[in-house]
Amino acid sequence: MGLYSAYIFPRLMDWIMGGTGFQRLRNEVLQSARGEVLEIGLGTGLNLPHYPVGVSRLRAVDPAPLLPDRVTERIARAPFPVELSRTGAEHLPYDNHSFDYVVSTWTLCTIPDPVRALQEVRRVLKPTGQFLFLEHGRSDDDGTAAWQDRLNPIQNMIGCGCNLNRRIDQLISKAELRIVQLDRFVMEGVPRIGGELYRGIATPNRIGVSAPPETDGR
Repeated sequence: MGLYSAYIFPRLMDWIMGGTGFQRLRNEVLQSARGEVLEIGLGTGLNLPHYPVGVSRLRAVDPAPLLPDRVTERIARAPFPVELSRTGAEHLPYDNHSFDYVVSTWTLCTIPDPVRALQEVRRVLKPTGQFLFLEHGRSDDDGTAAWQDRLNPIQNMIGCGCNLNRRIDQLISKAELRIVQLDRFVMEGVPRIGGELYRGIATPNRIGVSAPPETDGR
């Protein structure tokens, strides 16, 4: 890892994504998590204070050792056991049907093979489990989407692999997870090219069912 990706970028992202608006959204999406939970893309551990008391254990994966001292401190403050594995989400080191919930927040934009990672999410979820997601991605507005496409190569470099223009709902459905709730909205105070959010819940899918439900209005 270079100086920028190892030191500057993680601190910048931790500061930005630790803001009040981001923390409120994290808290909202995580409130239903219970039991055995897996988080893909732990990052710097900003989700940890927002998990509810019903979580019995959190396992997490992230291949990038971002701000390790800060992550260690946040793990130590968690009110439940946290086990972190330095591996990518495309090859999860867990048995089939291991988790009640899997969580992804601002992560699918960066994973090199997001469909493969989501297939792994489906594999490790219990049949009654849920995938909770909060992601930024491609806009439904043609003008905004065009700018996302134009700026994506630059974002990919300065964002250390982050993509602006992924259709999060389509990726989830392609992995045969069934979206049962989906909210589309623009995050207040964030430029629209990076603030187009997908928030929702998906479950392990029946074979042959792949179409997402209709989303709410803008």
